[in-house]
Amino acid sequence: MSIPTVALSGVPDPLPEGLVVLDVREPVEWDHGHIEGALHVPLMDLPDRVGELPAESQILVVCKVGGRSGQATGWLAQQGIDAVNLDGGMLEWEGAGRAMVSENGQPPQVV
Repeated sequence: MSIPTVALSGVPDPLPEGLVVLDVREPVEWDHGHIEGALHVPLMDLPDRVGELPAESQILVVCKVGGRSGQATGWLAQQGIDAVNLDGGMLEWEGAGRAMVSENGQPPQVV
């Protein structure tokens, strides 16, 4: 099964209303910088927390470079959830100068 994937150039800026961003990185990565409004569910917690995802929304899944989010996207698709993986992940997002926020009081960055 192929993983639904989108390049950053295919993601509107600003993000469209109704699009849910799911960040599957670890807490320390999230704290350093993430997309404002994203839902944070580390990859290992996803099976237990899948019920937190809005049922009728398209979900853009992100991690640092796209590997973990690819795994998450494949799993979500098997559950019948409309999910797409961000190719290049948060490194591409940051490299393109897209807006990020941090939880640690420092300027947002991808670690």
